[in-house]
Amino acid sequence: MSNTRAHVYVTRRLTPAAMTRLSELDAPVVVHPDPERPPTRRELLESVRGAVALVPLLTERVDAELLDAAGEQLRVVANVAVGYDNVDLAETARRGIAVTNTPGVLDEATADLAFGLLLAAARRIVEADRFLRTGRPWAWAPTMFTGLDVSAGATLGIVGLGRIGMAVARRAHAFRMRILATGRRASSPEAADLGVVAATLDEVLERSDVISLHCPLTPQTHHLVGPAELARMKSTALLVNTARGPVVDEAALVDALRSGSIAGAALDVFEDEPQLHPGLRELDNVVIVPHIGSAGAATRDAMGLLAVDNVAAVLAGRPPLTPVEP
Repeated sequence: MSNTRAHVYVTRRLTPAAMTRLSELDAPVVVHPDPERPPTRRELLESVRGAVALVPLLTERVDAELLDAAGEQLRVVANVAVGYDNVDLAETARRGIAVTNTPGVLDEATADLAFGLLLAAARRIVEADRFLRTGRPWAWAPTMFTGLDVSAGATLGIVGLGRIGMAVARRAHAFRMRILATGRRASSPEAADLGVVAATLDEVLERSDVISLHCPLTPQTHHLVGPAELARMKSTALLVNTARGPVVDEAALVDALRSGSIAGAALDVFEDEPQLHPGLRELDNVVIVPHIGSAGAATRDAMGLLAVDNVAAVLAGRPPLTPVEP
């Protein structure tokens, strides 16, 4: 059913704290009713009609068609994510619609998950867990499930040393890892204090024992890691991706994992999310989790609250707290 009354449309139910904050807005709030799935495109186009604010997730494509369906009264798109590759920024700018995201509040939670995936892949934790659950007889042996000792001088390569990349670097520093990084902040005093050495992408690929991706998804970073880049990596290296799925050519990654071109991978995001390349499920040398990088309870509260506060600010005629510039 379409809703043409001026309202705030929320594409998925947020945490209780954020929903309470939503109820305090001056405008009525319409929430997609099914907590188990995102709205279909048709549902989205119908429900956004007449909205003065849209609160989407990364699962929703905010493009000219959707903005046309909403109408000229739409004032703000408050993305509940730090990324915003699902929003056509040129189109929102042309229409004078504010776009906001939720930076900062999820840095530590995502870094925790990235480092957890790093350790899981390096020490083969998930693979060992799967083995034990089969009930097969076993006995301790010196070569059983041996993996990478990250604290024995292993090198971590960080692709995209932004806020989350710096949080990962702090964790790696505590594990006494050597750290290479790409990005403008790689040469900053803050990075130097952690022992970070600025490097090119090729240097990171060739010299790292573990590579962790933390760059945004842009036309320039789409398939940043493809067949040629995977071939540059050590055969013993691991790839961790908590950034965006399309940064990695998933088919090429499956080929590299199958052939032993690289030793393993750990992924929180996928190229055609929520679909996975079928080969990923079949491989023991990859850890896969369903985009849970920000899934700390306090972090998800903070993300939802920040998105709602951005809506409140714009509707009240104030500047948004965390605007995204085109």
